[in-house]
Amino acid sequence: MAVEIEELSGEKALTEFVQFYDRVYESRPIRWTAMQALELPMLTGTSPFAEGRTIRPLVGRDGGQIVARCAAAVDQRYLDHWGDDVGHIALFEALPGTRDATRQLMDEACGWLASQGMTAARCGFGLGEFPFAIDSYDDLPPNLVRQNPAYYHALLKDAGFESEKGWVDYKIAVTHELVERWQRALDGAAAQGFDIVPLRDVPKDKLVGQFVDTWNVAFDRHWGAAPFTEAEFSLLLDVLGPLGMLDLSVLAYDGDAPVGVLWVNPEMTAMAVASEGREVRDDERLNTLGIGVLPAARGKGVNLAMASYAYLQLAGQGYTHVSYTLVLDDNWPSRRTGERLGGFVCANYMVYRRNLRGR
Repeated sequence: MAVEIEELSGEKALTEFVQFYDRVYESRPIRWTAMQALELPMLTGTSPFAEGRTIRPLVGRDGGQIVARCAAAVDQRYLDHWGDDVGHIALFEALPGTRDATRQLMDEACGWLASQGMTAARCGFGLGEFPFAIDSYDDLPPNLVRQNPAYYHALLKDAGFESEKGWVDYKIAVTHELVERWQRALDGAAAQGFDIVPLRDVPKDKLVGQFVDTWNVAFDRHWGAAPFTEAEFSLLLDVLGPLGMLDLSVLAYDGDAPVGVLWVNPEMTAMAVASEGREVRDDERLNTLGIGVLPAARGKGVNLAMASYAYLQLAGQGYTHVSYTLVLDDNWPSRRTGERLGGFVCANYMVYRRNLRGR
């Protein structure tokens, strides 16, 4: 049958869009489930994550059934920040054997982006999602990190995309020696006058503003990043705060001024779906981590101290492994931080780009 490309709207249709994720991954021995609580409101336009973004959810149907999906997006916050006329294609998922459907889906998405003045389409980093895994396919990654099938790369390349930016993922095996190293890093920052404060202890009237301001300045020149809003962070606080985020995430202060930010979500493997006989391994019970330091405070150990605080908390809870999570291939300051904390590369990831002119 001929593939039909369709733009979806309305809660029922968009729920089908979101839940298609589970159909793609249902044969996996262990997997995460669709993040409907966050994705559906964004697609319906009722979430803070939809503000400043024009999002067009698209599906490819064969015989009436969805076989591929994506969301084409013009992110005005991103464009105002970078001014590079790059549009985004997010939430791509597809069944095996869908080369033609994926090509038609991406042609529709990219044609629309071009009509909006975009000169390129980025797939795999935008609207809050992480890049595509290019190895380690059988492991359960930290929650929010992609667990895509290996065949996605051929589908995307056949649909006109090229590799744009590589990433690495760092994992750390907790040892007595590393616990001592982390404590020294924390003590060293304190000796220099820096105060590492868990978010649970930051005054509520200052928490959101200080976190978002510090995050946005720290990530101002980070490749591909779009400014975060207070409304977005407030929503994530409501969702993730009760799960332990407030205990593990920190702000670093020099006097009364925030100079660093650490965002750590605890491991959530209780939410993973596993087939009979497939247990969650200890080295899969991993946090996610994002870290940033203001330019004036870099090179003073603030980064090591913030991460060390979270790792000491996790080690004290009995975790045998912790995650430094994703880092750009060429972000050597952050990669060296991960290595100094004891990390080793455990997986690799890729962001794709399709140029909309001159192909």
